[in-house]
Amino acid sequence: MEPAEVGQVRIPRALTVAGSDSGGGAGIQADLKTFAALGVHGMSAITSITAQNTHSVTRVVDLDPEMVVEQIRVCVEDIGVDAVKTGMLHTTEIIRAVADELKKVVAPKVVDPVMVAKSGAPLLRDDAIRTLVEELIPIADVVTPNAREAERLTGIPVKGLEDQKKAAKEIAELGARAVIVKGGHVDGPVVRDVLYFNGEYVVLESERIQTKNTHGTGCTFASAIAAHLAHGREVVEAVRRAKEFVTDAIRYGLDLGKGAGPVNPVWGALRKAWLYEAMENVSVATEILERVEGIGWICPESMINIAEVVPFGSSIGDVVSIPGRIANVGGRLRPSSCPRPGGSKHVASAVLVAHSLDWRIRAAMNVRYDERILESASRLGMSVSSYDRSKEPPEIKNVEGMTIRWGVREAFNQAGKVTDIVYHLGDFGKEPMITIFGENAVDVVKKLLRILNKEDQPDPERHI
Repeated sequence: MEPAEVGQVRIPRALTVAGSDSGGGAGIQADLKTFAALGVHGMSAITSITAQNTHSVTRVVDLDPEMVVEQIRVCVEDIGVDAVKTGMLHTTEIIRAVADELKKVVAPKVVDPVMVAKSGAPLLRDDAIRTLVEELIPIADVVTPNAREAERLTGIPVKGLEDQKKAAKEIAELGARAVIVKGGHVDGPVVRDVLYFNGEYVVLESERIQTKNTHGTGCTFASAIAAHLAHGREVVEAVRRAKEFVTDAIRYGLDLGKGAGPVNPVWGALRKAWLYEAMENVSVATEILERVEGIGWICPESMINIAEVVPFGSSIGDVVSIPGRIANVGGRLRPSSCPRPGGSKHVASAVLVAHSLDWRIRAAMNVRYDERILESASRLGMSVSSYDRSKEPPEIKNVEGMTIRWGVREAFNQAGKVTDIVYHLGDFGKEPMITIFGENAVDVVKKLLRILNKEDQPDPERHI
């Protein structure tokens, strides 16, 4: 990488040399999404055009090898490159041409030896495997085969961890600087990827996520490694970070099409933006409440919280709320701290249930139980549902944090929809409570003010 001039900040640059996936789940489409999500400028040299969707590849048209090489040449010559990732290289001619051109490029090279699409369609001709082994792998800094690809490259059946180690070492002996034999196709409760680098093994583990939406996993992983190498990170750190990145991309994969839906490389970047938006919303909502005189009576003994979940969020860490809650101080409501992710368990649990049933509902707040609140809400046409805590099943009551999830879901199920308000009348040692739901934190607070007939309160200077 050429040093930047003093005072100049330059974005890292990465080039993907791969096939195009018309369905947008794998190939250069996945690569470019990954580069962008990791703060890297992405460039592409398309090797083949595929007509494919989530369940089949119906046609492949290979580009002329000279055109593939020209795409690489002009990008490197003008823009420069800090890392290269190769994917689908369908023919011997394309592999040979790409290898010859990349020998001239001084930048880390990540080779994903793509052989078969998720649908089962072949993406590498049998006669091209020898060329891949003899000409491309020897110039690679990192090679990322899955278990099936490692078997075809080495002839070693890959059924477990020791097989992965043997295959990784044998591929490295072909000339690659580092090899990761992925474990997604190896049976077991966890996924183990084996990295062989500098004569040592590093085993990286992650949970096995039960989903069919894994299209583009290999492309995303290899591209994430390239992106981190482009940032100047060392091989082991780049692989670790890429492993975390692709695990989240799988966890939040997109349920699209009739076959294997695509993974979601942009989830992490979107989550950070959505968390910031949620923090702004909760902050504005609490500022509105602070301006209202004489509203402290709505605060229950356990105090109030306001929570907003990011779109598609599924855990407490995806929910922004007020650590320490909101208290009644001299008849006014005062937050004990600034909003942050993971600041609530109870209200956050209610939000997560509501959002899982209706993606438009992302926020909630709790207030004390008072029949006047319910009556006013009903007069305004708001929907109300409830649940009985005394009917909570023992297997739910015995698990910490499950009561709210059970109760809110029970109320919504009985109503046949996600309602504006859910209440319960308490139980032994548990005070009655009302929870108000809405599209965001500000929407929830404005619903409350309408119920209390205080909707003419001025908004804070900041607006969302």
